[in-house]
Amino acid sequence: MRRKIVATAWRNLAIAVYKAPAEGKVYGTFDADVSATMEYIRKKRDEGVRLTITHFVAAAISRALYEDVPDINCYVKRGKIIYRDDANVFVSVSIKGGKGMSGFVVPKTQELPASEIALLIKEKAEEKRNGKESDAFAAKDKIAKVPWPFRRPVFLFIRWILFEMGLPIPFLKIKSDPFGSIMLTNIGSFGLEYGMVALFPIGKLPAVVTMGRVVQKPVVIDGEIKIRWMLPFSGTFDHRIVDGAQIGAFMHGVVERLLHPEEMNLPNPPGETNEEEHEQE
Repeated sequence: MRRKIVATAWRNLAIAVYKAPAEGKVYGTFDADVSATMEYIRKKRDEGVRLTITHFVAAAISRALYEDVPDINCYVKRGKIIYRDDANVFVSVSIKGGKGMSGFVVPKTQELPASEIALLIKEKAEEKRNGKESDAFAAKDKIAKVPWPFRRPVFLFIRWILFEMGLPIPFLKIKSDPFGSIMLTNIGSFGLEYGMVALFPIGKLPAVVTMGRVVQKPVVIDGEIKIRWMLPFSGTFDHRIVDGAQIGAFMHGVVERLLHPEEMNLPNPPGETNEEEHEQE
């Protein structure tokens, strides 16, 4: 069934005003109480099931994007909004041995329990660390070898083919939408709490969510100071697509879901989806 979402006047104006996404960026930070999730992870590890906070965050942001703010699960194509059918999370990973960053898409993330997300991330991350690159990251070495004066024109041509025309690039093994709906990166593994990361220009992503290091902090609850496990988040958003109200709804959806880790470890039945290449009304 087609979901009718009418573009606001601001969105239509923003598409014309901002370039993608060099100018119109919005930044924000917030902390989420993940004490219940950390306790749930500990119990599961005692049972022999290895889960991490990343798996629950991937589940939470995909469900919040899909259910709470579906109007930002989209990208701009030839001046129009194209809605995605699923909330596919692109997970960024660090490759050891000085090989830099890589990543992969977890398909239909909004339907998966955290435990299944954990298995997919483990499998895909091991492939990456063993040198088995695919999709867009498999092409990065080829593009890097292009002489400097021609490298950016080549990059712009590839971006035009992928996102403006919506076509795959078979000889580079790049699909037409290789970076999913939203990017998740964990800088907490480097000991950092907050970091404003860049929007990936080729990704056509409305947002990049950054996880910081989980730390214990004093929090006032019902007038009393209590020590809680807090997860710091940073977000970079494409202002052509996302405004403050939507960021707030997305944030509250993520925070609320992380208070209920048991629900995040249950399958999420599929709901309404948009028709392929559904454009703004």
